[in-house]
Amino acid sequence: MMRRARFVGCGLAVGWLLIAGVQVTLAADAPAETPTADTGDTAWMLTSSALVLMMTIPGLALFYGGLVRSKNVLSTLMHSLFCAALISVTWVLFSYSLAFSGGGKWVGNLSLWGLGFPSGKSILGSLAPNTSIPTMLFVMYQATFAIITPALISGTFAERMRFPAFALFMLLWSTLIYAPLCHWVWGGGWIGQMGALDFAGGTVVHISSGISALVTAIYLGRRFGYGHEPMPPHNLPFTVIGASLLWVG
Repeated sequence: MMRRARFVGCGLAVGWLLIAGVQVTLAADAPAETPTADTGDTAWMLTSSALVLMMTIPGLALFYGGLVRSKNVLSTLMHSLFCAALISVTWVLFSYSLAFSGGGKWVGNLSLWGLGFPSGKSILGSLAPNTSIPTMLFVMYQATFAIITPALISGTFAERMRFPAFALFMLLWSTLIYAPLCHWVWGGGWIGQMGALDFAGGTVVHISSGISALVTAIYLGRRFGYGHEPMPPHNLPFTVIGASLLWVG
């Protein structure tokens, strides 16, 4: 029995050594594994993207829509909805490339226009640079910020700008102001190269939209009839709900 036990033990030892040797050989011969997305990071970024989008629609739409007069509620709500629709398209077509492609210190180039599909070099099958999340998710997450930033400005000219002028303003502002500024800070531009830390989009989102809103308000002036006729808010509960959604997001 002792000899048999020793024989079995030696056989198991030799077997494990052979298996280990085969595994080492296979690991050495196997091609290098492609990086995979981190499931936890991906899940959190999906949640964050949904929260930021919720801040615009319906959060910002309800917040501004409740503050204006009843005759202007629909147009004010449409400001946020239109921003989401317009910027979603322009972001994929060219704005993402201007913000995050390898260009100079001031603005990116159009090498990633259409996310690389027109040139046959799609960027969506890989991980975003220096991250553990898919590029598709990174594009979507950044798109939510590109949407809410011009939408924040829309409250400045509520009841004072026609819709065609608003649409043109959103297109030009998101292309000529937001995309280059995003490249400066987040896309490898000159501010990012200085080591700046942009907490919660303080520079790209809040400073840019705040200054633009101030300039727009000064340029447009007061609403017609302001101070001479009553301008009661349409629905303050809408405003409270919208503010709550903005706070949660």
